Amino acid sequence: MSVKKINIVVAGATGYVGLDLIKFLSKHPRVKIKYLCAQKKVGKKIQFFDNRIRKKLPRISNLKSVNWKEIDILFTALPNGESQLLAKALKNKKVKIIDLSADFRLSNKYLYKKFYKKEHKAADLIKKSIYSVSEFARKDIKKYKIIACPGCYPTSIQLPLLPLIQKNLVKKKNITIDSKSGYSGAGKNLKKRFNHKNIYSSIHAYGIFKHRHTSEIDQELKKISRSKVNYVFVPHLIPTFRGMLSSIYLELSKGISVNKVFKELKKYHRKNFFVRILPLNKDLGTENVLNTNFCEISVCTLKEKRKILILSAIDNLVKGAAGQAVQNMNILYGFKENLGFK
Repeated sequence: MSVKKINIVVAGATGYVGLDLIKFLSKHPRVKIKYLCAQKKVGKKIQFFDNRIRKKLPRISNLKSVNWKEIDILFTALPNGESQLLAKALKNKKVKIIDLSADFRLSNKYLYKKFYKKEHKAADLIKKSIYSVSEFARKDIKKYKIIACPGCYPTSIQLPLLPLIQKNLVKKKNITIDSKSGYSGAGKNLKKRFNHKNIYSSIHAYGIFKHRHTSEIDQELKKISRSKVNYVFVPHLIPTFRGMLSSIYLELSKGISVNKVFKELKKYHRKNFFVRILPLNKDLGTENVLNTNFCEISVCTLKEKRKILILSAIDNLVKGAAGQAVQNMNILYGFKENLGFK
């Protein structure tokens, strides 16, 4: 007996995130890719852009060619602002949208304008969207038409930090977050955004005063904390294509030990397949998470007795984008969360 498959469209198919998304979806046993859409190179095979994708798939086409009546899910890996217009056009259709841009991450349209410097063109649809770090949103995801996938930095930060803040295990002040990302996070227009020399062989701090992703972090911290959480966040681009490591420096709450933090974090994520809590004081890098949907977390003691370090490693293009989108789709349809990742 044949199993009914989900018909999908990928918009923004030829960007770094779009290509990783297609790689996973092409191997997913419950998915049928009906359209791969982009503005350029229409008519090209997807293998022209990425030879990792082996399966025969539709050639690149324009969104205008899509027959929406046969589509179940639209994945949007588009520049900020474009998913809003698509969502507005599909407002009355049965299509669910899994958005990998920032268009529906913020529940406040004025904050969107403040951080992204443009008016929200589908503000009435914000209430029909859910901000979905998979591990935190899985109980509610089916209620919404639009699933907003978080940014890569917020994903790496929230998975270890939110459970600790929620249980008051760490102090809510003097938190320092130092995050480093492979340059693929800046997209294929990297040189338009960053014009410093030796870009592919140097480390570069940026967005120091106000990075866009702080809006997401603030929003999600506010949901789980009764009092303000004070932190500083500094992102860096590093000379590697993919991978992300966040170093989070925290002060323990009164009466709380590092062992307590370790045990509670392990307990919190015990049923989260894609989150691995490593042994206490384990060195951690991105080497084990590259090209996977896993987040590895290490709790470490520091020289100063009441302070600890949380290390969190992900692949910025996978758990930080395409992989989490597929994980959200699996939750939406009641599949195993790791379906399509093997």
